[in-house]
Amino acid sequence: MKTKTWMILIAVLLALCLGASVYILLPREAAAFAEISSGGTVVKTVDLGVDQNFTVPAENGGENTVTVQNGKIAVTAATCPDHYCMARGFCDSGTQIVCLPNKLIIRFLGDQEVDG
Repeated sequence: MKTKTWMILIAVLLALCLGASVYILLPREAAAFAEISSGGTVVKTVDLGVDQNFTVPAENGGENTVTVQNGKIAVTAATCPDHYCMARGFCDSGTQIVCLPNKLIIRFLGDQEVDG
């Protein structure tokens, strides 16, 4: 192929990548509910409009303290060694909050997730 054809092809691919990344990074509508599962079992479905604080026990003997405040949810205390789940902070949409050592997953319910 000629150089001009390659340049057009690369420009089209870059435009597609840019469009996809903008779509993924756009702010999503805040979720109204979050589903909390531990060890693959749904433990609780939480209304993010109601402020609350509770502890989710893990199969390995650990536990996570989950706090719902001002329409957002966060893991505020955890017995895991890395505390990545706590570093995520308060969220109201987007990707899941996960604590791998304690097998905790907080998933936002609604249309804000990317179906891919």
